[in-house]
Order: sequence, then structure tokens, then C-alpha cells
Amino acid sequence: MTQETIFVGFGSNVGDRQELCDRAIALMNLLPLSQVTGVSSYYETEPVDPDGRLGCDWFYNGVVRLETTLSPTRLLDILQETERGLGRDETNRHGPRTMDIDILLYGQHHIDQKGLTIPHPRLHLRRFVLEPLVEVDPDYMHPTLHNSLKELLDKLDDTCKVTKLSMSPGETYPSPPACSIPPSV
Repeated sequence: MTQETIFVGFGSNVGDRQELCDRAIALMNLLPLSQVTGVSSYYETEPVDPDGRLGCDWFYNGVVRLETTLSPTRLLDILQETERGLGRDETNRHGPRTMDIDILLYGQHHIDQKGLTIPHPRLHLRRFVLEPLVEVDPDYMHPTLHNSLKELLDKLDDTCKVTKLSMSPGETYPSPPACSIPPSV
């Protein structure tokens, strides 16, 4: 199989979101026949949740760009195992999640088979996906919409709140100051 440029989106809204996202990136660095060539910043995102199933915790989201010779189905299998390894509840796929990993783009391929649709069918409708994608590769062309990722973001009419975090993947927030308790008198 030839080497392809692919983009993988990830997100977490349960537990230590930053730690889970850091671990997902670290595990993607270990993918066989693959090399990570770009990682976006983290973005904090309100849940896209019309049915109220995700709870109120906001997501950390990001995107990884990879070069790989893994087939799309083999990559999907490994990424789903990664989700499970990071505590993903398979019985509640649409509820709160420790980790959600999606193949967003796989080269210029269009794949539509049971359990795997590439490009991701809602990629162009979601600010929390497009902002980190544009950060990693703004000029990458969407294979079916024939627009660059930057053009798709510029056309987007999504009011979902997305905030780029000032930390980089793998970096922790500074510890909050210790609570000072005045000495007893």
C-alpha cells in the first residue's frame, strides 16, 4: 500500500481530559507503519449535543496528521482499540466519553462502507474539527468538497463555542496556588 497523509480527530469530556488526549497522541506516535507529522493545539469545545446525552462537561479536541501505509480498515481497528484502552464505554457510544477518535481524512480517498465513512461526513460542519485541522494543514484539499480546509472553515456557519487553549499537547497547566489558611490565633 502507498503512503497516505491522513488526519485523525480526537476528543475527551470525561476524567482528566488533557491526560487522556496526551495519551491518545502518544499512542498514535506508536502506530505501526506510521509517523506523526503534525499535532494541533488543544481546543476546548462545548458539546454538540442536541439530545442532552453528553452531559455538561466540555471536550478537549485536537487533530493529528499522520503519514501511514496502514489500510483504512486496519487503522480504524487500531484506533478503536486505542479508544477502548483509554476507557471508552462501547455500550454508550453517544454518551460522555473518555476518548473519541475519528479518521477525518485518508489521503484523497472516498470510502463508504459499513462502519467506516471517509471523509468524515460531518467534518465540514464542525468548528471543533475544522479549527485544529486548519492549524495543522490549512491548504489541504477536501477530496469530495474540493475546497481547502481553510476555505471550509471560512464558510462555516457553526456557532459552537471553541476556544484554543494556550497550552501545547503534553504540557500541563500550572498548579493552582495553594490555599493559604491564616494561622490560628
